[in-house]
Amino acid sequence: VTFVEECDFTGVDLALLIPVTLRAVAASLQDVPELNARLEGDEIVYLDRYDLGVAVQTDQGLVVPVVRGVDTRSLEELDAELRRLAEGARAGKLSAEELRGSTFTVTSAGKLAGLFQTPIVNHPEVAILSLGRIADRPVVRDGEIVVRPVGYVALTFDHRVVDGARAAEFGLAVLRRLVEPAAT
Repeated sequence: VTFVEECDFTGVDLALLIPVTLRAVAASLQDVPELNARLEGDEIVYLDRYDLGVAVQTDQGLVVPVVRGVDTRSLEELDAELRRLAEGARAGKLSAEELRGSTFTVTSAGKLAGLFQTPIVNHPEVAILSLGRIADRPVVRDGEIVVRPVGYVALTFDHRVVDGARAAEFGLAVLRRLVEPAAT
């Protein structure tokens, strides 16, 4: 199932969008731990680590390197690690260890022009979050039409593991953290 919501990214440094999103996701997974899980056969295994996969487009296709310990890293550390992993993915130089063991995945196809996506869960995980294209759009704030950088955030999840209300709770928690001034 996919949950989609609009997000006003005013105040978010878009150069740090993925690191900010990773931090928001890791914190929200602590609130809704059902989504920080893996399906191993018929068993649901809940995880207490926050090793997030990040989809990277390469000439050879999509690669999902893993950012370990997202919950314990600063934005600067996350940004540096993301850059290192993305460069390694595009050069085809990541080790197998750098590509496995994620607990949840974040993807962004916004640069490819999609308003939003319905991403496919990276098995054996149970959920994935996607950021769509962020663009200036007219929105209503305090009864006035203003222009804001707005994008859509989509969360695809395995309904066998988590119900829609809990998934929506997670999605809204991520959005709240994305727009909090402290997130940037």
